[in-house]
Amino acid sequence: MKLIHAQDLSKHYRIGEIEVPALRGVSFEIERGAFVAIVGPSGSGKSTLLNLIGCLDRPDSGTLQVAGTDVGELGGAQAAAFRGEHLGFVFQDFNLVPVLTAYENVEYPLLMVRSWPPAKRHERVMRILDAVGMSEQAHKRPDQLSGGQKQRVAVARALVGEPHIVLADEPTANLDHDTAYRILALMKQMRDESGTSFIFSTHDPKIMGEAELTFLLEDGVLTRQGALQ
Repeated sequence: MKLIHAQDLSKHYRIGEIEVPALRGVSFEIERGAFVAIVGPSGSGKSTLLNLIGCLDRPDSGTLQVAGTDVGELGGAQAAAFRGEHLGFVFQDFNLVPVLTAYENVEYPLLMVRSWPPAKRHERVMRILDAVGMSEQAHKRPDQLSGGQKQRVAVARALVGEPHIVLADEPTANLDHDTAYRILALMKQMRDESGTSFIFSTHDPKIMGEAELTFLLEDGVLTRQGALQ
């Protein structure tokens, strides 16, 4: 069974009296352990597709199976539980909790969905913060961090629970060249060790170069699958 199977996905948004198509009849499959880039112009439907896979929104029509579950049929509580068990997110605007430290932001998913003892949580959080170069900033709140540092904390939070799928919306947008490649190397290591699948919405040539599968979206239509040359 494919990790993700989408068939004829469509999604529309209403702006006033106008209905705007975000996705139109999108179909694809993704294997476990995939490293996928979704590319296309702004407004092409990339973030909408990530939101559907991530159970943050529901398709208007079509079917979407993720890890054997028809996620379009999940209710609110069911979707939240599914996200906690299977998914990690890197949001374009970070979505860090402002009153929590970097350490506490990364620990938060473990408190919500894992019954790990404190010592195990601490070891895992510090190990992932060290891997993204943020262990020395663990005590700082988001308003004390630069944009690149916030991005690294957001990446650490997405990876800390070793999810089956990580969905990342422009994850390298605020990172310098060397840090971006270090983050991508960490993600590939996690994929190789744990079988985690990574799906990126991106304009970054670095991610496109590392991706093994690329989807090109244009005006809500998936126009090409495979390596883009």
